[in-house]
Amino acid sequence: MARQVDVGRKPEQARRAVAVGELSLGAATRSAVRRHAVEKGDPIAAGELAGLLAMKRTSELIPHCHTVRLTASRVDLAVSARGVRATAEASAIDRTGVEMEALVGATVALLTVWDMVKYLEKDARGLYPRTRLGPVRVESKVKGGERR
Repeated sequence: MARQVDVGRKPEQARRAVAVGELSLGAATRSAVRRHAVEKGDPIAAGELAGLLAMKRTSELIPHCHTVRLTASRVDLAVSARGVRATAEASAIDRTGVEMEALVGATVALLTVWDMVKYLEKDARGLYPRTRLGPVRVESKVKGGERR
């Protein structure tokens, strides 16, 4: 039997979560992103927007997640020494946490970057031997005034 946990009796509280993740890319791909030389456009801008949109739809993607009324969300992507790093922050005043929204935002942002640069990452067999997604993790969360 599939069901959602009943959160109806829980009090609404301010909640915030930050998730971080990384997409490992080859040096030539990192250079193309920095130089704004990716054929499909700017993967940083596209990834940030995709991450925001995904955060709003988390309950449609993850079956046991409740719909959360986000009060604020942010996704920041930056080229790092190994690839692209994502930081996603979700905030809400609700009965359940926003960790999944932050995780989905970071992950979808990085997957969008991968989609846009995959032609640069493919080897002769059409595979991606150096491209890696992860780890993606919850870096922090706040419930009420309590930081975790």
